[in-house]
Amino acid sequence: MYTREENEARFAQLLDRYDQDHRQAGHRRLLALCLPLLLWSAIALVWTIPVPPGIGRPGLWSVGLQVLLFTWYWKHSRRLGLAMFIVMLALSLLTYTIDIDIAPSRLRSIATVTLLAGGFGVLAGRLLERPPLGLRDALAGLFVGPAWLLDRLLQRIGLGS
Repeated sequence: MYTREENEARFAQLLDRYDQDHRQAGHRRLLALCLPLLLWSAIALVWTIPVPPGIGRPGLWSVGLQVLLFTWYWKHSRRLGLAMFIVMLALSLLTYTIDIDIAPSRLRSIATVTLLAGGFGVLAGRLLERPPLGLRDALAGLFVGPAWLLDRLLQRIGLGS
């Protein structure tokens, strides 16, 4: 078990490595556009998984997954954990608003198209970088990428670490 300081230092190293692996300006712009799309589409797709009426309401699985994600982010960085909580809450409220206006199958379709568009954008940006990432690094980026983007935004507005 690591101390909070050790977790924060390890997470800072992950963010630094992600930053080093994504240096090309065009790729960074694509990430700024596509990472939020991918995060929302993941939230929305999990939102559409049916929930038995006796145990909860639509969106239960999505909220459960977000609690796990928040816990992971919070463990590694209180500042980014809180920021990711706010982002995920906003994306959940957007998903809820869309869900009450349209059928779950339409929400699933919209989220799937958004996922494909965001994924294509990330892959296109990846072609701009050399050398290409390995699969392990790409999978780690699914968790680190949104935090990296949010960290850059927070630093830009003066709320850096």
